Amino acid sequence: MNQKILIQNAKIVNEGLVFRSDLLIENGYIKKIDPNIIVDSSVQIIEADGQFLLPGLIDDQVHFREPGLTHKATIASESSAAVAGGITSFIEMPNTNPPCITQELLEDKFQIAKNASLANYSFMIGGTNTNLEELLKTDSKSVAGIKLFLGSSTGNMLVDDASFLEKLFSSTDILIAVHCEDETTIKENLAVYKEKFGDNIPIEFHPIIRSEKACYLSSSKAIALAKKTGARLHVFHLSTAKETELFTNEIPLKDKRITAEVCVHHLWFDDSDYQNKGNFIKWNPAIKTANDKIGLWKALLDNRIDVIATDHAPHTLEEKNQVYTKAPSGGPLVQHALPALLEMVHQQKISIEKLVEKTSHNPAILFQIDKRGFIKEGYFADLVLVDMHNPWTVNKENILYQCGWSPFEGTTFQSKITHTFVNGNLVYQNGNFISNIKGKRLEFNR
Repeated sequence: MNQKILIQNAKIVNEGLVFRSDLLIENGYIKKIDPNIIVDSSVQIIEADGQFLLPGLIDDQVHFREPGLTHKATIASESSAAVAGGITSFIEMPNTNPPCITQELLEDKFQIAKNASLANYSFMIGGTNTNLEELLKTDSKSVAGIKLFLGSSTGNMLVDDASFLEKLFSSTDILIAVHCEDETTIKENLAVYKEKFGDNIPIEFHPIIRSEKACYLSSSKAIALAKKTGARLHVFHLSTAKETELFTNEIPLKDKRITAEVCVHHLWFDDSDYQNKGNFIKWNPAIKTANDKIGLWKALLDNRIDVIATDHAPHTLEEKNQVYTKAPSGGPLVQHALPALLEMVHQQKISIEKLVEKTSHNPAILFQIDKRGFIKEGYFADLVLVDMHNPWTVNKENILYQCGWSPFEGTTFQSKITHTFVNGNLVYQNGNFISNIKGKRLEFNR
């Protein structure tokens, strides 16, 4: 689509700088960045009026539930919520039904996204104890990576065979992303509380059952194996201050072989919130103590933690309202992640420049994504305009997730996303979807 759009008078946030400029979009790309761009009448003009223009967020961990779990969500529904939340690219996880553990099933998901996703997309292929051959067929230039559940998974996706892990870590240069919780520790802790409470365990024991010990034991083992084999390891959703000690800030991100992610909910909530939020903030790994939250913030800001993501994982209200042992872990976040992070900018917990680094620049660097994550001439025009002073409150009427609920219900955010551009197309504007043009498959410079 040969669409030309001029964004005038924006505060562009890119590579540690904030500067006023115009930006011209042409044929899906950023054509020109200049303070005074002159165009003819054929060009659509959007007056930013000093609003922040950010590179579209790249969410490196989502669960959009398709195929097989579409009573919870679909790629169409959740990618729409993501675009409304300023997320223009996502990487989706393999624990669907059937689980995405073969190249054929992986390509099936890419085909669904091609036809359904408003945002740009990639997927991870999932590891089991027996599918090494399939994993090694993965094309590093067109697939985001390999996902391993080293704890907390369903079906046959729990990977606990040490010889398999060593073979995989030794055999591939493709990024291996891991969920780290030690299953034995969790089972032992759960048995104690089941004996005491039955299935109706009070939710405040969740971070004690899925404990710091369980997380650290698994993370430290994965990192030791990566150091031994030279594998490219990315550790998802750190939840404890102790785990942050395993990571370094002494080398540039582009040179790191071992990297880390933190999720919005672990930066926003702590265990004092279980009393009011209950199962709606039941995640794996669990939201832990206020001191853990402080430690995660410290590691994020000093660059031991490299990226912020959502781990968006919706469930129905009926599922979430079950007793502890039956209520699934996970919650929807893609629509509200950026507003929540911008709230933290208002609170001076993080600068707007650092927010952009952790949500756009660094995911692009870490995954080596081609021509995305930055506001540069020649890059794809994945862009988000935000009004920092336009308060709104999350409620049932404005939630876009198929599941119809949010852990942020009742929260008032100071900042609102006004425009989202995906590949140069204005897809979302002031609460409305104005284009149904689909996103593109991400490509990787590996």
